[in-house]
Amino acid sequence: MIRSSRERLEFFFLAVISNRLRGRWPDFLRFTLKHLSRVYSLIMNIRLALYEHRILRSKTLGCQVISVGNLTVGGTGKTPVVEAFARALQQNGRQVAILSRGYKKVATPLSVKIKGLVTFDAPLQLPPRIVSDGRRLLLDSAYSGDEPYMLASNLPNVCVLVDKDRVKSGRYAIQKLNCDTLILDDGFQYLRLKHRVDIVLVDRTNPFDNGYTLPRGLLRESKRHLSRASFIFITKANHDGSPELRQQIRALNDKAEIAECRHAPRYVQDVFTGTHKPLEFIRGQNIVALSGIAAPRGFEDSLTKLGANIIYRKRFADHHRYTQQEILDIINASHDRRADAIFTTEKDAVRFPKIERRDVPIYFLRIEIELLSGEESFNELISRICFK
Repeated sequence: MIRSSRERLEFFFLAVISNRLRGRWPDFLRFTLKHLSRVYSLIMNIRLALYEHRILRSKTLGCQVISVGNLTVGGTGKTPVVEAFARALQQNGRQVAILSRGYKKVATPLSVKIKGLVTFDAPLQLPPRIVSDGRRLLLDSAYSGDEPYMLASNLPNVCVLVDKDRVKSGRYAIQKLNCDTLILDDGFQYLRLKHRVDIVLVDRTNPFDNGYTLPRGLLRESKRHLSRASFIFITKANHDGSPELRQQIRALNDKAEIAECRHAPRYVQDVFTGTHKPLEFIRGQNIVALSGIAAPRGFEDSLTKLGANIIYRKRFADHHRYTQQEILDIINASHDRRADAIFTTEKDAVRFPKIERRDVPIYFLRIEIELLSGEESFNELISRICFK
């Protein structure tokens, strides 16, 4: 059961803009959203022009700032790319901090706000949330957001900070945590902080959605703004070279380097015990697929390709925070269907509550980026950034 009215509205909105709902009322909504989309595009174009003509000025912090982002809302597989990029920079000698907004994190308690206002160096400002200081994991997924928590868990030598004001969190990372390289997670549209490199992800399976910006489509800004990118990752690629998509990209940006990657499963991990199993463990099992992500079909297809037989699918809205009762309901449904196991994503797993019942095991797929083309260009980019 979908827990909140906000999630019900999200599902309805996606059904409308993707033309899955038909009838007079959905048609009227699409007509209205189309005109609102034009207003939104105009606002985004004006905003970009103000920064390009230096009427609004981007801040500089005196260090390397790399943005990893996309043109569309969700579903491009950004978090594994950020992880791979941060690890490569750290292994090449950089002191890396990932700056995230922390989407759908829990609000800061009043007592913590008061303490922060008193103790933080900047007057009348709260300090950023430190998910990891590069040595210890300091916050859970509720207070950091699921992607920052995942990144901090998988990158023990990288700092992860959460704040809407990434100029502030960037200063904190430099001054307090001695970082010299900042990665803006989902930062392509964050223009307040000057980027040296703009890495943009384009989903091969749905590169520019229906061509409309929000709210009629899922584009955050016009696809012609891809011209700002200095490096483009085609994600969810196969081995055919993506010739048609490359042609579209080159028409929008004839200078950026292009690499292709896929999100490759590496192993299976028990959500609660942390036990690892090889991918062969999945083959032949009757499973339940549970997800609360923007693009669940790719996750479910991965399970099928690994040999699983999906007997039941349960999808929640992106970033859904699970209750204990919801997990118990899924376990009961799995037990009734005689499922061998429940499989979810790593992003979902960090949002699970603790439960004692283990009669149907729950696993997640550990996913990592695998470059299919452009590895030399990627390594050259890392070398340029790390050159001192």
